[in-house]
Amino acid sequence: MSTGVQAMGGLGAGDPVLGHLARGELDASHGVVLYLEDISVSFDGFKALNALSLAIDVGELRCVIGPNGAGKTTMMDVITGKTRPDTGTVYFGQSIDLTRLSEAEIAHAGIGRKFQKPTIFERLSAFENLELAMKADKRVRKTLFARLASDQRDRIADTLRLIRLSEAADREAGLLSHGQKQWLEIGMLLMQEPRLLLLDEPVAGMSDEETERTAELFVSLAGRHSLVVVEHDMAFVGTIARKVTVLHEGSVLAEGPLEQVQNDERVIEVYLGR
Repeated sequence: MSTGVQAMGGLGAGDPVLGHLARGELDASHGVVLYLEDISVSFDGFKALNALSLAIDVGELRCVIGPNGAGKTTMMDVITGKTRPDTGTVYFGQSIDLTRLSEAEIAHAGIGRKFQKPTIFERLSAFENLELAMKADKRVRKTLFARLASDQRDRIADTLRLIRLSEAADREAGLLSHGQKQWLEIGMLLMQEPRLLLLDEPVAGMSDEETERTAELFVSLAGRHSLVVVEHDMAFVGTIARKVTVLHEGSVLAEGPLEQVQNDERVIEVYLGR
């Protein structure tokens, strides 16, 4: 069974990533948490990313918008190790070069990704989904026979409250609404204590009420986590955005506060429409 929540990898004590983390070289207190420099990616002659440079600050909530084919998904694929860039560098914190790591190592380092379609364990309860996401030892026997400590139960309860699923804790995940499934998957990511969350069209298919609650959730997460939200719903972007990056043909077309971006003639021409 697979899940869209990036699983944590089994890194050894001598692994260079863990060494960086243990020495505090991933600066999570200030500055830039993610830095892409001159990233280019080509597929069969098509340039999906073209010398893309982008910086995300620690604790920032950044929205990324752009027309279809602008390179938004490829950008997230590069950050999470699914796609290797032809040229350029991607740094997490001060010194972790993500282009040298596997997908599992990147997830272990503190980057969580949520895909557009919620992928959860539908036959398990909401509580059990969060429990499974938390467990460091994924071997079946260990998972089946492990007993939760009180602090682990408290963590799950706190996360259920945060994602507004406390009353649905024992409900089979497959019976949750679309929006609740999205929140549950975000909760599964949070159980892994990521420093950076990548969220792909998180409110697609949600009701107005669910969209409003999701906006509140993301705003509450900013500061404790860094978030990169790729979204087409401009009303939602307007609710949460502090800074917006517009991609076009694999490069940054414009960047800044939403009002500034919306009034940019280039953005109006290629994306928002006149």
